[in-house]
Amino acid sequence: MAQIICKDLAVGYDGKAIVQELNFSLNKGDYLCIVGENGSGKSTLMRTLLHLQPPISGNMLMDDELKADEIGYLPQQTQVQKDFPASVREIVLSGCQNGCGIRPFYNKKEKVYAKKTLEKLQIAHLEKRCYRELSGGQQQRVLLARALQATQKVLLMDEPVSSLDPKAAEELYQLIQSLNKQEKITILMISHDIKAAVTYASHILHIGQPVFFGTKQEYLESAIGRGYSDFSGGAED
Repeated sequence: MAQIICKDLAVGYDGKAIVQELNFSLNKGDYLCIVGENGSGKSTLMRTLLHLQPPISGNMLMDDELKADEIGYLPQQTQVQKDFPASVREIVLSGCQNGCGIRPFYNKKEKVYAKKTLEKLQIAHLEKRCYRELSGGQQQRVLLARALQATQKVLLMDEPVSSLDPKAAEELYQLIQSLNKQEKITILMISHDIKAAVTYASHILHIGQPVFFGTKQEYLESAIGRGYSDFSGGAED
């Protein structure tokens, strides 16, 4: 059963569409990379999927078992966020806030899950460290852990490796792949890294003229993706 279905979706601002005729669906465990030129509407689509802004037209359907607060989000990191003076544990636990309601504290279940997530992402030893003292790769792992506090179903990410060096970027890609394959978390990731997209993703959504949606193999065989066929030999099935 599909977790997310978009039919003839148009997204944009102030009633003006940036991109139209988006048609795609994602099942549990899919890994979608959203690619396209700057300004094509990738981040706008993600904000629409997160219900942070309404669609211009068309339909966006979510599985009845998928609640809005069960979608984790890893946004692009700003300089202000990089300098945030809080402990790693505090930041990770803050990912539970949507589920707390009016409760002004974290319960035992949330604290236990946060600890397990820190261990899963291999940053438990950083639990008491100040976030702004960490390396870029460590900070992204912390933010990924925070996003996972909100979900065990769907994770949306906007350019998660954009500020990382190649080694840290590859390590983060491997972590994301593990969450997808082992935890069966559905991944939607905006990326400018076409090589990574066709290596890790199961599906590609190319936003531009024209719009394309399909499996990564269909993308590589399409007119729009044929220019990246050199990467197909390294892509995983």
